[in-house]
Amino acid sequence: MEQLVLDMGLAPRPSFDNFLTHGPHEALNHLRLWAANPLRSPVPTFLWGGSGVGKTHLLHAVRLALEGQGGRVGWLDAGTASVPAFDDGWVAVLLDDCQLYTAEQQAVAFNWFVNAQTPARGAPRWVLAAADRPPADLLLREDLRTRLGWGHVFQLQPLSEADRRRVLRRAADERGVFLSDEVMDYMLNRFSRDLGSLMALLDQLDGYALRTQRAITIALIKAMLEAG
Repeated sequence: MEQLVLDMGLAPRPSFDNFLTHGPHEALNHLRLWAANPLRSPVPTFLWGGSGVGKTHLLHAVRLALEGQGGRVGWLDAGTASVPAFDDGWVAVLLDDCQLYTAEQQAVAFNWFVNAQTPARGAPRWVLAAADRPPADLLLREDLRTRLGWGHVFQLQPLSEADRRRVLRRAADERGVFLSDEVMDYMLNRFSRDLGSLMALLDQLDGYALRTQRAITIALIKAMLEAG
């Protein structure tokens, strides 16, 4: 069976501008203003919500925004294998998928949190964390769980059906991809409807269409699945 080759470089890097939302978004506005302010408050921020609502996207957007300003950050997620010690040169600590942390990762996250908020040198650093549930419901060690809920807490809500279609259309337009209403109906009715999965599918379709020099149609989607 032919191996499917994906050109993931076609997908735009996570940013505040390409965060998939429709209308005002409190958490997005908070993070955008915070990342742009060199005098940012060190009060921690926590994002929570189900799969596909954009938590990881926003953490990466913050990371890229800070790195674009010349800053360095500490990053920890459930897949992080080699974890460094806290670095006084970091401007922020970002903790993703907290609900999946092992005991060892929880110990690292707690150490980073404490050192960020009460550093040996310099001003306190910001901590931005995310999970699939509010801090009070996390099955983590108590000292870490309570600290994650100290500051700003935002729940990210899934988009409505109409908004999901709008952002999927916008994401396709940004890639220079045309999605007919028929193709969009097929994607929404036959595949996982959370935005993370839809964006991954769009990336796959974009890469496969480019590789095969074909327009994105239902027939192409079926061919891609058979090839994969």
